[in-house]
Amino acid sequence: MPATSASAAPASYTTIPISGGAVISRSTQNLTVCLSRARPWPEFLATTAIIDLPPSFSAATHRLRRNSSYFSVNYAIIVTACAAASLIGAPIALIVIGFVFFLWLILHFFREDPLLIWGYHVNDLAVILGLVLVSIAALWIIGPLNNLSIGIGVGLLIFAIHGVLRNPEGLFLDENDAVSDGLVSSQSTAFSPRNAGIQFNQPV
Repeated sequence: MPATSASAAPASYTTIPISGGAVISRSTQNLTVCLSRARPWPEFLATTAIIDLPPSFSAATHRLRRNSSYFSVNYAIIVTACAAASLIGAPIALIVIGFVFFLWLILHFFREDPLLIWGYHVNDLAVILGLVLVSIAALWIIGPLNNLSIGIGVGLLIFAIHGVLRNPEGLFLDENDAVSDGLVSSQSTAFSPRNAGIQFNQPV
């Protein structure tokens, strides 16, 4: 039936390729929005009152999973900062790696629109292949990056230690987490990932 086929049609988003400059602008906006979601650093650092050893391995895994979801942007910033700090002694490598990292963020991770370069539509596979080639060329130019590996390792170690020791009690991504822990009463269709906590009362 026409009505059924119309309702079954998937939602369509922007499919018209836009210029490279517009892609970079919109990707930068997406990156800015993502960074704005970082949790307050005083909350991240917390106090010694909520820093303790988990009672078991399963509790440590639970803490790491919950903290990594809640403080994901903060952890990403810390790992990036550690990686950048490890290259301070090699400014050329820092600039090159920073530029390549920026390209990955703008052209892959935070890009939502098809890319148009010199009038030609560049598909996602070509973008990824181009980024991989640029990354290989950058590594070939600046040589081995032992310090970068150490910096990333230090950042990941900080992430793991904080994620395990930081007691996540009271940290909730949304109302669904609070409902699952019994802090908020659950109602039918009250919360869902799509309504982001907006409550819809059933008709009387």
